[in-house]
Amino acid sequence: MSNTVAESVVDTQTNTGPLQDTATATPSSPYTEQPLKLKGRQRMLAGLKRISSSQSLARLSTTRSRAYSGNGRGSVSCMSLPSTQSLNTPSLATSLTQELSAGYSTAPTSAVSTPGVQLPLFDERARVRYLSTLDGKTSAAVPTDYRPATRSGLTPGIPEVNEDYFSRPVSKPQQKTRDFNFWRDLPSELKMEVLTYLEPRAIVRCSLVSKSWHKMCFDGQLWSILDTADFYQDIPAGALVKIITSAGPFVRDLNLRGCVQLRERWHAKGLSDACTNLENFSLEGCRIDRSSIHNFLYSNTRLVHVNLSGLAGATNFSMKIIAANCPKLQHLNVSWCNNIDARGLKKVVDACPDLKDLRAGEVRGWDDLDLMQDLFVHNSLERLILMNCDSLTDESLTTLIEGRDSEVDFLTGRAIVPPRKLKHLDLTRCRGITDQGLRSFVNNLPEIEGLQLSKCHGVMDATLTDLFPTTPLLSHLDLEELEDLTNDTLLCLAHSPCSKRLRHLSVSYCEHIGDTGMIPLLKACTNLRSLEMDNTRISDLVLAEAAAMMRRRTPRTLVQGGKLVGAAVATGTGTGFRPATGLRLVAYDCQNVTWTGVREVLSRNAEVFVSTHTAELPPLDRQQRSHPPSSPSSSSSSAVSSSTDVHLPHPSSPPTPTTTPPTAPTPPRLHITRTTSYPTEIIQLKCFYTFQPTVEEHTKRVLRGDFLAARRLERKWAEFMMAQEEAGAAGAGGRRRRRRAREAQMMHADEATGTGTGVGMGEGEEAGGVGGVGGGGVGVGGGRRRRARSGGCAVM
Repeated sequence: MSNTVAESVVDTQTNTGPLQDTATATPSSPYTEQPLKLKGRQRMLAGLKRISSSQSLARLSTTRSRAYSGNGRGSVSCMSLPSTQSLNTPSLATSLTQELSAGYSTAPTSAVSTPGVQLPLFDERARVRYLSTLDGKTSAAVPTDYRPATRSGLTPGIPEVNEDYFSRPVSKPQQKTRDFNFWRDLPSELKMEVLTYLEPRAIVRCSLVSKSWHKMCFDGQLWSILDTADFYQDIPAGALVKIITSAGPFVRDLNLRGCVQLRERWHAKGLSDACTNLENFSLEGCRIDRSSIHNFLYSNTRLVHVNLSGLAGATNFSMKIIAANCPKLQHLNVSWCNNIDARGLKKVVDACPDLKDLRAGEVRGWDDLDLMQDLFVHNSLERLILMNCDSLTDESLTTLIEGRDSEVDFLTGRAIVPPRKLKHLDLTRCRGITDQGLRSFVNNLPEIEGLQLSKCHGVMDATLTDLFPTTPLLSHLDLEELEDLTNDTLLCLAHSPCSKRLRHLSVSYCEHIGDTGMIPLLKACTNLRSLEMDNTRISDLVLAEAAAMMRRRTPRTLVQGGKLVGAAVATGTGTGFRPATGLRLVAYDCQNVTWTGVREVLSRNAEVFVSTHTAELPPLDRQQRSHPPSSPSSSSSSAVSSSTDVHLPHPSSPPTPTTTPPTAPTPPRLHITRTTSYPTEIIQLKCFYTFQPTVEEHTKRVLRGDFLAARRLERKWAEFMMAQEEAGAAGAGGRRRRRRAREAQMMHADEATGTGTGVGMGEGEEAGGVGGVGGGGVGVGGGRRRRARSGGCAVM
């Protein structure tokens, strides 16, 4: 018996056919007997058989084992042998259609003679099972419907074994999520681009974050343009030295204007030798010694713009270094440098052929004709600033414009020379020149745009009237304190070709200029932006003409229904309801300018026009006009009319003629549109000092768009000025002022109600007026009861 059981187990492992366990024989079997106790090897094999066929040990959630793969034929060792069934029980082979293979094994069974085992009625072969469509909780051999449930909830039958008992689930190692740091992973080029949007002071503060930030904030790529004009008072000397020394070769534009904190640091850590690629260099207002200036000039051979204004350390030797090392120089500013004269400038002019801008205010030696001849020969200057140069004479100025020993035209008496390229010429306070030197400008400055001749005494009308027709590009003209000028100069300027281009004009302290020349000028020069005419003979008519000129030249901002319709597109200054400053007028200390002219300017600034446009809409039809479909009354009326009875007349009665009453003509439908226009540009006025606070407050309200408050202020100020004029008049004005004071005093003394007589006495023609009639007239209170007074007559 033991050999039989062992044979069945071995045959089960070798796929010889399906067998039934001897221990699971039913009572209906003819070979019913007690199971034998196995020993040794048979007991171990039987235990393995039970383990492999146990359904409770199947791991449903893990992967399949290699030994029980579903690709080949089905293994019998992974199936428990079912108990014997009756002949009436349906066959299990017919119920597994999708899970079983079409091929069957033809090997004969080896358990035919084994007792206690009932053979099947048909030759059952091994089947291939598709485990992919089976549920983990469902047996692979027997359907769920035919499986009786056990006490533990598991169904006996053929379980599906996915893996071995000794296999362990293999867990894949989880990859650690990478720490994401946006700023750390950002490319260095983008970091630099982000930092360029910060202010220099903020960049210096960011350098305190860490060492990497410190290195990044002091990188030379951030400091290619170092302009300390906005923060030179806030940045310490140590940080400024650190920036210059670390960014040295990267710096192209270096502006240290006003950095007095570097006074003791110029030789620290090679500050003056750090920058070697400068193109624009400014040391204006710095306290720097001579050697440091020379180091900067020696180290930078690509300089284009040099500003040494006001430096005592700048000398003629510095000009010699510039002439030797800076051939590309185009702009040079040595104004107020006391140790530089014409000899040093001559070296620069000879060595720098591209010099376009020379600013040498208050520099000595401009009477040197050799220097003037060099400037004439090169003819490259576009801007020449010679303010406060007393050494400039008529001869040197003529040499600058016409040269020496030039060919002269016998018909006109003028030198035949090429025109100068000068665009800006400043001769302010050059007391050595006269009208004779300025005659050389005629027909020789066709490209001049800015001409400043203020405080040059001796300039006459004849010279300027000949000059203005030859300067079609003139836009800035300064004629301050030219006492000999008259209205003829302004009349000539109004008819000259430059009248439409003139933007700035100063005729302050020209005491012979008045309305005769200024009014035609304002009518012709419509693009003026600045007009200084203080201490002249102008009157209120000039201010009124200026307001009219602004009203004509600037389009207005239109607002229709709360929406912006049109604005000043040409000028680009109007933004919504807030205007911009279009003209600056200086008219203080003018004896003929009164508050009336000032009010004219204020009234124009707060000028708001409201226009109403009426448009006729298309008429409605008769049905819509009588009963609009949208109104509830029309629906109710139609309902009532439809429900009322219609009474017919009696046949014997004569027919009553029906007449339709005439309908009144329907008024046309109108659509009213309101358009408001606001000023786009206003006039900023500087006037008499007692009027100036009111003018500034009015301008402030207009600039912020509060036009109602501005007009109210203008009205109240006009009433106040009229009251002052009325009170300050001679004769009756004094009596009127005293009468109003007396009336105010008596009104405060009266009670609210009642009647009484007042004791008052008029003066002169006012005796019978409001104050009273004689000594006992009716009081001011108009019949009111007077409060008891302790004294007698106030006048007596």
